[in-house]
Amino acid sequence: MKLREFKGSDFPQLIEWINSDELNYLWGGPTYTFPLTVEQIHTHCGQDEIFAYMLDGDGEPAGFVELYKITETHYRICRVFIADAYRGKGLSKSMLNLLIEKARLDYSATKLSLAVFAHNRIARKSYESLGFQSVETEIGSRWVADTRWDLIRMEKQL
Repeated sequence: MKLREFKGSDFPQLIEWINSDELNYLWGGPTYTFPLTVEQIHTHCGQDEIFAYMLDGDGEPAGFVELYKITETHYRICRVFIADAYRGKGLSKSMLNLLIEKARLDYSATKLSLAVFAHNRIARKSYESLGFQSVETEIGSRWVADTRWDLIRMEKQL
């Protein structure tokens, strides 16, 4: 397993993975509209504070993750995704460990944060196992298909 820079040739793979409106929002929040397009990805990932990565597993793309620069030492983990074929194998945790090390070593991060929807229990447990702690819950802060979703903000000091 290794993280590598996300590039234009990876855009079609990400578009294929994000194949429903609900999954698009669960993965990307309000940043993207469904269906995902090359133009949206190019615009988002072209921002100076966005550092996007693909996880390669067995020579194939297995996941996607972003770091978003908040300050010189604070980065937010965003848009964590593991492809269906690789789910249930602990790759999310492996990918996040690689990203945490990259943030610490390559970007001199001392603090990482993230946001996760409260009903996404598997992701929450994964983040907690990596040392992230809940710092705030936004009750009903997002509307999806006539349902309010709670958002939990988590942080980890490095």
